[in-house]
Amino acid sequence: MAEMWISMGPQHPMTHGLWTLKVKVDGETVVDTEPDLGYIHRGVEKICEARDFTQITTYCDRLCYASANTWSHAYIYAAEDLLEVEVPERAEYIRLVAVELQRIASHLMWLGAYGPDIGNLSVMVWCLREREMMMDLLQELGGSRMHYNFPRIGGVKRDLPHGFAQRARAKLKLFLNRIQEYEALFDESTVFLLRSQGVGYAKPEEMINHGVSGPNLRAGGVNYDIRWAHPYSVYSELDWAPPVERSSIKGADCYDRYRVRVEEMRVSASLVLQALDKMPGGANTYHEPGDPMILAKAPTRAPEGTTGAHHFEDSRGESMFYIAGGGEGRGKQPYRVSIRSPMFITIPYAAKCMIGYKVADIPAIMGSFDPCIGETDR
Repeated sequence: MAEMWISMGPQHPMTHGLWTLKVKVDGETVVDTEPDLGYIHRGVEKICEARDFTQITTYCDRLCYASANTWSHAYIYAAEDLLEVEVPERAEYIRLVAVELQRIASHLMWLGAYGPDIGNLSVMVWCLREREMMMDLLQELGGSRMHYNFPRIGGVKRDLPHGFAQRARAKLKLFLNRIQEYEALFDESTVFLLRSQGVGYAKPEEMINHGVSGPNLRAGGVNYDIRWAHPYSVYSELDWAPPVERSSIKGADCYDRYRVRVEEMRVSASLVLQALDKMPGGANTYHEPGDPMILAKAPTRAPEGTTGAHHFEDSRGESMFYIAGGGEGRGKQPYRVSIRSPMFITIPYAAKCMIGYKVADIPAIMGSFDPCIGETDR
């Protein structure tokens, strides 16, 4: 049978966003792939050169529509490195709560979307049900349900609202019980196991060489998590360890990538509960916006020659910001901003993991890598 190229995307459920995967097939077998990105490139890095350091935060919220808080926080840490700001300890604990709640919401969005990819519609409704609880908590912090604009250079916009700790504990306790329902729905499903186990192998050494990071790398048995290997914020003050799957000699399959994210949601819930318990001053106290307990005064200018950088454990892997000072307005704007997107690295590699499998396996393989095209195109 002659080989031929087919196009999956840019409007295809498999893509989880706006991009195209060109697939070369021999019958039903994939023999080559070519990812085509850039459909929604917005030039965020260039836009940031015309904004002051505070205004950039809102653009970072929009880099990933499923994990806005992690991206705005990643930028904030790089800006604080540039401006040499010392952040109050209470603000760091509040940031950790916000980021880990966002990580849970992001993984629930992924798990809910992955269900229909492999023929399970029920799980999407279940996951969105629990995601609403996380979104409610995040809305209390930032005032919005999607783009929060919550962190500030030097701290956070506002303190934990009254009663937030009690509501968070109750919702996380309920959530931890319902994770077992997800596992029963997936792990006891013959269809899911057939479509995920032994499909889409990714070898650890290949992922390392390609720069793949985050849950996809840990699914291959590599214990590398920025929060653990290079601690920032107050992660080193809490009792936890990143979940790592023991993959087979062939590497990590779709099932391993599913398992590691489920365990990561449990770890994130534990981190939030610990942070609420150890919150300096107590989780039930409230400080007005601008209070030194939650926000340190930061410089507004960065002279030419200064630089700041920070790598951050995003929901999908290692994100990184590099900022050079000395821009317009006598240093009130950055001269350059460079962003590392984990999915920009991962998607081309994930496309190669499809070679040798069937066309019907493509949604299961690509979905298991959790693509987000907003951060990929930037």
